[in-house]
Amino acid sequence: FVGNSTYLDDHGPQPQKVLPFPSQVVYNRVGKCGSRTVVLLLRILSEKHGFNLVTSDIHNKTRLTKNEQMELIKNISTAEQPYLFTRHVHFLNFSRFGGDQPVYINIIRDPVNRFLSNYFFRRFGDWRGEQNHMIRTPNMRQEERYLDINVCILENYPECSNPRLFYIIPYFCGQHPRCREPGEWALERAKLNVNENFLLVGILEELEDVLLLLERFLPHYFKDVLSIYKNPEHRKLGNLTVTVKKTVPSPEAIQVLYQRMRYEYEFYYYVKEQFHLLKRKFGLKSHIRKPSPRPEFFIPSPLETEEPINDEEEDDEKWLEDIYKR
Repeated sequence: FVGNSTYLDDHGPQPQKVLPFPSQVVYNRVGKCGSRTVVLLLRILSEKHGFNLVTSDIHNKTRLTKNEQMELIKNISTAEQPYLFTRHVHFLNFSRFGGDQPVYINIIRDPVNRFLSNYFFRRFGDWRGEQNHMIRTPNMRQEERYLDINVCILENYPECSNPRLFYIIPYFCGQHPRCREPGEWALERAKLNVNENFLLVGILEELEDVLLLLERFLPHYFKDVLSIYKNPEHRKLGNLTVTVKKTVPSPEAIQVLYQRMRYEYEFYYYVKEQFHLLKRKFGLKSHIRKPSPRPEFFIPSPLETEEPINDEEEDDEKWLEDIYKR
């Protein structure tokens, strides 16, 4: 629902327009983009609001064969509605297999920061337990576990070069083999899917604004999400998922990464611009907490979105209604 109904009786105010709300939502979460924090919130919200949270124990299989796609789509589509399905998986085209296309949501972050978080998480885990990383990568040799990040980047180890660095775009491009190849084709297809199939793609650096918009667009799932997120007890849980033993690469290594990830950055900036335009459309000002010290990535300054804009050409409810009909 958009807004609060004020209908009292036959002589009361006219009811506000009620929009159909999506009963099928997919969060194909990108690794190391705050998804564990969001899933913690979803577990609380599903109990609070009574929707069906469908999660997966498969965390390392994002690319699927045609038969695997069909089976997963079938399993998702038969879940009790309203449902929100979440898994680390590249975009799935439900309509290709005769299913109803769900509403997609997702969150991404600065590509170099995402890569660094993943690099050290695989080796050393997070504050939930020092042994988590040993379970996750039991076969990693000690020399690999303690490989200096600068050596990995500057000496072009496979983990620090393409195609391993081409990570975010395939989550939006999809399951086509070309989605795994760094290039314009995958980039443009990912942008197209963002426009046509995703209700919202936010950026982790502005997570509170992402949550505000999710509550605005999907209140049946995300009502009160921000108050839960800001609760001190929840913050304690969230802090446990912070990656440990992260170090900052040299400026030279960062610049090399940035050049190798130019398609990832083009996509990130595109999503960021769309997200900021969406915030401005709904009069949401940016209140970004000052980030912790991090390296200078030689990246242009972010777009300014301090002032709301009045868009009289398109009604807010009509915009949402069009999204829900996709």
